[in-house]
Amino acid sequence: MRESHLKLKQVQVSDFPQYNQLMRYVFQVTEQTLSSVGWEEREIMRAKYPTLQQAEIWGWFDGDTLVSQLAVYPMKINIFNKQIKMGGLTGVGTYPEYANKGLMHKLIEKALHRMRENGQYISYLFPYSIPYYRRKGWEIISDKISYEVKDYQLPKNRQVKGFVQRVQPNSEEVKICYERFSLSCHGAVLRDELAWNEYWMWDNDDITVAVYYNEDNIPDGYLIYWISNDIFYIKDMIVMNEEAHNGLWNFIAAHFSMIETVKGDCFTGESLAFLLEDANIREMISPYYMARIVDFEKFIAEYPFKSSAQKREWKFYLSDPLLECNQGNFCLTINNDGQGKAEKISEHCRDSIDIQTMTTMLMGYKRPSYLKKIERMKTDSETVFMLENSIEQTKPYISDYF
Repeated sequence: MRESHLKLKQVQVSDFPQYNQLMRYVFQVTEQTLSSVGWEEREIMRAKYPTLQQAEIWGWFDGDTLVSQLAVYPMKINIFNKQIKMGGLTGVGTYPEYANKGLMHKLIEKALHRMRENGQYISYLFPYSIPYYRRKGWEIISDKISYEVKDYQLPKNRQVKGFVQRVQPNSEEVKICYERFSLSCHGAVLRDELAWNEYWMWDNDDITVAVYYNEDNIPDGYLIYWISNDIFYIKDMIVMNEEAHNGLWNFIAAHFSMIETVKGDCFTGESLAFLLEDANIREMISPYYMARIVDFEKFIAEYPFKSSAQKREWKFYLSDPLLECNQGNFCLTINNDGQGKAEKISEHCRDSIDIQTMTTMLMGYKRPSYLKKIERMKTDSETVFMLENSIEQTKPYISDYF
């Protein structure tokens, strides 16, 4: 094919079958894969259709054939108890015969510019290649801790005032509980219908949800799980308090005679082992989601710094591999109430940082002192101290997958 024949344009509803076909090819979604979770081709399209209608999808076309694509989901997240619009990048793929032509690079540039125009000043994605997305300005911001607990390591029953009841996955109690949780949990996706649809997309028919209700009959946590081959698999567990945590583990332990092992994932960034009496469990930590600031000046205007008795200032050079608006010398000022302001300045700055490092620092995944230690930012100890006292010390929670 000749590259002059390729055109970059927005993917329309009529192109959705091609979008699905390209996704299945790139991620090797076979008929066997679909049948393992109870899906058929037409069911996938019906389930995806409402989501794709809300998304903004861009692609390269060779004539009428879609050959490279990506999608941006309009989402909201909680950043230190403040709701902020976020562009969720997904559906990234190119047919191999069109690879290494810079198509995806231009698609990502297009997507980022569209995010700026849509007021989405930060972007999340689940990476298929961390090095690739780091080169595009994204950085790791959250972890997934996979754990394995043997039946004899299950915690002993603890007295709680509430009770556990199994409910349908799409029940209103689950949505209400998650909404309460996400509004108090830094980094969490504030799930609307689109986000919930993606969250349940690849779960099989055996998925079950158990909700913990407190003594006032209010859902304070839930457990999403399934049981197979004597293993109790936990997809996710969220709790509002320790009572809900104990109540749900009581429920898990009640399956003692049915299972040999509990396997699950934790997205809080904190080890489960410390909470168990027998802490000698197996845990494996792996990076999960990445993020990148799309418009530094406007993101800072929305970002909630910690309040302080003194105003704060930092002058530095910021680099960004794709966006010119994030490239140059900046002056960051933070007032007593924690309101930040970033402005480009003409003077030369000795301090420097890239957009990847700035993102992971402001999201609380890595601390300023650590980033200076590993030479990911260039500044003095006084500035590091100021940043340490200006940024909340909480790692992001992200349990979504899109």
